[in-house]
Amino acid sequence: MAVTIEDLYRSYGVLADAKDNLSQHKDAYQVILNGVKGGPKEKRLFPELSDAAINAQLDLCEDEDVSIRRQAIKELPRFATGENIPRVADILTQLLQTDDTAEFNQVNGALLSIFKLDAKGTLGGLFSQILQGEDIVRERAIKFLSAKMKTLPEDVLSKEVEELVFTETKKVLEDVTGEEFVLLMRLVSGLKILQTVSGRQQLVELVVEQAFLEQALNPADTDTVDRLLQCTRQALPLFSKNVHSTRFVTYFCENVLPNLSALASPAPTLDIQLEVLKLLAEMSPFCGDMEKLEANLHTLFNKLLEFMPLPPEDAENGEKESSEEPKLQFSSVECLLYSFHQLGKKLPDFLLDKVDQEKLKDFKIRLQYFARGLQVYIRQLRVALQGKTGDALKTEENKIKVVALKITNNINILIKDLFHNPPSYKSSVTLSWKPVQKSEAVAAAAAARTGAPEEGATAIKKPVPVAQRRDARQIYNPPSGKYSATIGNFTYEQRGGGGFRGGGRGRGFGSRGSRSRGRMY
Repeated sequence: MAVTIEDLYRSYGVLADAKDNLSQHKDAYQVILNGVKGGPKEKRLFPELSDAAINAQLDLCEDEDVSIRRQAIKELPRFATGENIPRVADILTQLLQTDDTAEFNQVNGALLSIFKLDAKGTLGGLFSQILQGEDIVRERAIKFLSAKMKTLPEDVLSKEVEELVFTETKKVLEDVTGEEFVLLMRLVSGLKILQTVSGRQQLVELVVEQAFLEQALNPADTDTVDRLLQCTRQALPLFSKNVHSTRFVTYFCENVLPNLSALASPAPTLDIQLEVLKLLAEMSPFCGDMEKLEANLHTLFNKLLEFMPLPPEDAENGEKESSEEPKLQFSSVECLLYSFHQLGKKLPDFLLDKVDQEKLKDFKIRLQYFARGLQVYIRQLRVALQGKTGDALKTEENKIKVVALKITNNINILIKDLFHNPPSYKSSVTLSWKPVQKSEAVAAAAAARTGAPEEGATAIKKPVPVAQRRDARQIYNPPSGKYSATIGNFTYEQRGGGGFRGGGRGRGFGSRGSRSRGRMY
């Protein structure tokens, strides 16, 4: 029911006569406060008291008695009318810094309630504090927006409101920490107005600006490396056949791969080299036309050679055992082979016409040696998983072996393609750490039960007979005994894990801390 001038004067009289019994007439005081929501006559009666009323309520929000503070916060949205809404939102945003859980929840509820009254006005108050407020207020305001915006009804989040969020967020992104960047990207990525090709392209451009792709990489600077990792992870979900990853893939080929061994890890337990190779592999299918494709393929090719060892020297003498067994880094090779396979489609004659023949011959020797070792691991993994179903496959040890089998099968398929004459780039695999399609999962489960090869993952048949050439080394056949002995030690973790190496142990993924504002890290 609307408050009239008569109601205001009547309530004033009640309060004036109350004297020591003022606390018994809360309702009369509330009528006067509600006069702010009245008609033009009621508002003109005391326009200068509007600010005074809010200030009085704000004093109660800062009272030493927590119960008074909570009640005052609960009532604060009543002052959120017309031009007052941005100010009330600003005040509530500042109150997010409280360490009292119940009080903090009260502030969240109050902010959500005025959001539904006037979303644009509320955003004005929130972004005012994000841009100019104390660090703790800024941090909690960003977290509030990131978590709560998606819970608001569609009629509140109009196109104009989402456009305002995007515009203001771009201002904030000019000066953010790493954690803030992730939260803000999560916020804008969920906006309906950006769920189009052009919208996702705008988001990619935002990430590109944060990633500093126009600058050379300083591999020794952990902040710079961490920034690149964070930005790439945020960009990955945005890439598609229409939104290309070309700028990121180019940067990785030209700046990151040449410095791979020198990269400073932002977390002590993070295998930074494998993490970079995984990101590159995930981006590579969405790479568009690349200006320096041949040069970047050479970079990938050379890096792949580094991770694919030659047969041991003593194998040339026909000895079965090697004094120093090369480590087969399956996870890294899977990433590099996949990336090379994806980019190689764009220049299918690369291995035929663009690579020195001696270097190509060396590459094929390495491929053959790796393929032979690969077969031993695949056989051992299939034996280890044979007959296991249901809960038996869900144990940690068997989950590791299932992923290891996926890695080795992927490498097997990709090597087969490269052994074609001419090389083929037609096979399709799902990266071992990515969710598989239902049909692939069924095939993998069947292979685990029966020990039969998965479709498309059969053993290499009669690779190019490099060993028959006079100047070629004999192909070393890894001793099954050694490889069998290490089958129980396979270690593999998902994103950020140490990966799958023959007989080796992986390393976990560490958390990243944010830095002071003024630069992203």
